[in-house]
Amino acid sequence: MKKELLDIESGELISTSVMSSITIDCTIFGFENGSLEVLLVKHAKGISEGKWGLPGGWIQEVESIDAAAHRLLRELTGLENIYLEQLKAFGEPDRFPLGRVITVGYYALVKREDYSVKAGFTASEAKWFKIAEVPELIYDHTQILEYSIQNLRKRVRQAPIGFNLLPEKFTLLQLMQLYQEILKVEMDKPNFRRKFLRMKLLVDINEKQKDVSHRAAKLYKFDNNTYQKLTEKGFNFEF
Repeated sequence: MKKELLDIESGELISTSVMSSITIDCTIFGFENGSLEVLLVKHAKGISEGKWGLPGGWIQEVESIDAAAHRLLRELTGLENIYLEQLKAFGEPDRFPLGRVITVGYYALVKREDYSVKAGFTASEAKWFKIAEVPELIYDHTQILEYSIQNLRKRVRQAPIGFNLLPEKFTLLQLMQLYQEILKVEMDKPNFRRKFLRMKLLVDINEKQKDVSHRAAKLYKFDNNTYQKLTEKGFNFEF
């Protein structure tokens, strides 16, 4: 639409076309049975009815973009009290078919066991998909998802954020499977074990798996103090 704006250099009012449409889109990662997953919603109405996309929507004039991200996630999926990290803005001129719309991308890592997903608002369904089985997505949501994955791969090499995807108690194999799934590399188990134990991140809780058909493996938790220090300080963790 047309608006009069103050030209910074000349100090004069000029008539120009400005963009006033901004949305939020959230990439929510989970980890289940050795597979990295993403939470998607199916649109119940509008131009994307029946199609899958990342949870998101319009920002209200009276709320911040962070507040909008949390509200939309709650309304669409039922997820609350999640730490969301802002990725970047996506603003290709043709990303939205009905006009110029810029979206601000967010992402989060959640323990699936801690949350119950329930579709609502303008979503007819909310569902976890393995990354390898993600259906065709609306607009540029595939690009946003790919950018989120690349960002996740970079972050897990610099901070122990991968622990946010694991259950409270986990095996070394589960931990290694998580990193293999995110980074898409094969790892040597003894070498992986040595590196993690050397970092003092893992706490042996003197428990083993229960009700498993194979030999029960030891269970670990992560050390909160070491986790906070490494998250703040950062590291270069190459496998």
